[in-house]
Amino acid sequence: MGVLLTGLLVAALFFASTQGYLGGHNQPVNGVAPGSTPTAAVEGATGDSFFLTQAFEGPTPNGSDSPVAATSQIVLRLLLAVLLSGILAFRPRKNVPLFRRSLFVSQTQILLSVVAAALMMIVGDNAARAFAIFAAVSLVRFRTNIRDPKEITVLLISLALGLSAGVGRWDLGIALCLFALALLWTLEFNESEQTFRSMELSVKTRNPEKTRNTLKKIFKKMKIDAEVRELVPPDEKHQVGSIIYYLNLRLSLTTDQLTERIHDADPENIEGIQWSKTKSASDIYQ
Repeated sequence: MGVLLTGLLVAALFFASTQGYLGGHNQPVNGVAPGSTPTAAVEGATGDSFFLTQAFEGPTPNGSDSPVAATSQIVLRLLLAVLLSGILAFRPRKNVPLFRRSLFVSQTQILLSVVAAALMMIVGDNAARAFAIFAAVSLVRFRTNIRDPKEITVLLISLALGLSAGVGRWDLGIALCLFALALLWTLEFNESEQTFRSMELSVKTRNPEKTRNTLKKIFKKMKIDAEVRELVPPDEKHQVGSIIYYLNLRLSLTTDQLTERIHDADPENIEGIQWSKTKSASDIYQ
């Protein structure tokens, strides 16, 4: 769903930016109307017949383009960054049971490309700006573990907004702010259903085999990836056995809801249910 929304957003913004860019360039230049074909105008347009070449090559002109064309050019470049990075971030991958690639990492990859594109538009051909941006970025330090790496890229976007405002690129600052806001809304849409947390479930039961079959039905119906890590049957000393599961829970599914459902499914045998966070969960895989 997130990939579809991102694609629709890119297509819509690309169409709008293309129309704005073409509209901004269909203006009389030096008193010559777009429909007229003087020799000088024809000679100057021979190398710029393809508008995408004009939109993506070189730094954004200052003063030579209309505000609409300049802003559309900025959006087109940001869209190209989203498109290329999105192809890599949402590339097809083989399904590895219980190890899902973190959605946060894929989102961050796209946002980083947008930040890089914006910073390069700010720098242009100015070496002094390049050194200033390098010094500003080097000041950013993270001493705590941030679960959602998107927040790091949002911080970098804020840095790019400040830099664009400082150098007087108000058009780039406004376009980047609105573009990033729309992109974040699209990437985070329905995020709770696409993001998982790794948990360990320990169930104490008098009849582990019956409880295990009951849990299989629940997990299958609720589309929960789970596997048995330990099964301890009851014996003469211990009348109650246990089952330990490793599973991935959607953020929209709470342990309270699942605990109540598991207990109600086999109340005669289940003696206790315990949840714990897995220690082996990494940032890339959930």
